[in-house]
Amino acid sequence: MLTIFALLAGIFFPLITPGVPFDHAIQGIATLSLGLVGAILLFKAATSDNRRGIFIAVGFALIAISLVLIYHIQDTVRSLYY
Repeated sequence: MLTIFALLAGIFFPLITPGVPFDHAIQGIATLSLGLVGAILLFKAATSDNRRGIFIAVGFALIAISLVLIYHIQDTVRSLYY
């Protein structure tokens, strides 16, 4: 429940703050969704016997890509606003 409110706060922040574009909020939510898909694939690997190696590899790859994108967005926002 707390996660839903945190994502909603990220969406509503550009609405109530003048001069803040929506693109950073959309990029952040897309990045978090990418990490969530990776975590779902890792869970699927733990419960599946058929394609366990593929699920593990793709799951960790998506989580790693999500982590890199989080640091990239963090640097971009920090250089623009602080």
